[in-house]
Amino acid sequence: MARLRDPDGGCPWDLEQDFASIAPYTIEEAYEVADAIDRGDLPALKDELGDLLLQVVFHARMAEEQGAFAFGEVVAAICDKMVRRHPHVFGGARIDDAQAQTANWEQIKRAERAAAGDADSSALAGISRGLPEWQRAVKLQDRAARTGFDWPGPAPVIDKLHEEIDEVRAEFAGVAAAPDDAAAQARLQDEIGDLLFVAANLARHARVDVGAALRGANLKFERRFRRMESLAQADGRRLEDLPLDAQEAYWARVKREGG
Repeated sequence: MARLRDPDGGCPWDLEQDFASIAPYTIEEAYEVADAIDRGDLPALKDELGDLLLQVVFHARMAEEQGAFAFGEVVAAICDKMVRRHPHVFGGARIDDAQAQTANWEQIKRAERAAAGDADSSALAGISRGLPEWQRAVKLQDRAARTGFDWPGPAPVIDKLHEEIDEVRAEFAGVAAAPDDAAAQARLQDEIGDLLFVAANLARHARVDVGAALRGANLKFERRFRRMESLAQADGRRLEDLPLDAQEAYWARVKREGG
């Protein structure tokens, strides 16, 4: 990476990059790691982990060029953090179970934030704003639940989901009545946000990973839609040329096939 970033003979593209321009690639590579894991493809996982590691190296090299830190310091920092956050492994502390470990982990993180001068003492402190919003929603809900602020089970969450759907339906009607009203559109967006937030909470109560569930739904939709295209092509038709009822007939056929 030092060679690629060398102004004298390095790669023009690499030389143009900065932290902000590389960040989207870092996120993309993390998702590709998750995809390889989801597919159970270990050779692909090896490659994707290498790609993700390259992102760490890239950021570290840019920081080193600015005199901030180098790759070795990144490694040392995470090693120090793991030792500090596992006193029951590397020290004399005793942790009885995973639940106690989670509580102790959070206590150590709060102490770290305080030592760094972070005055935010909220139970929600330290949740990154850079997370995908569905993931941040679950983390916010989980943190609040640790204080006791949580529904007792999935049933009231499902009731709330129905309530939010009714509110979304009402705001859709409001937008239909006044399509140029920016305030009506904003209210609809707000209600859809509430609906998604409650859906994430339902997944949390079910102990279902929202990202994994949505990935599964995406894959299922893609598989079924591609099969629809194949069936239409076999009939000498193009899916995009068909009316909706004919398309839905293909969709029903795919579902009957177990697709």
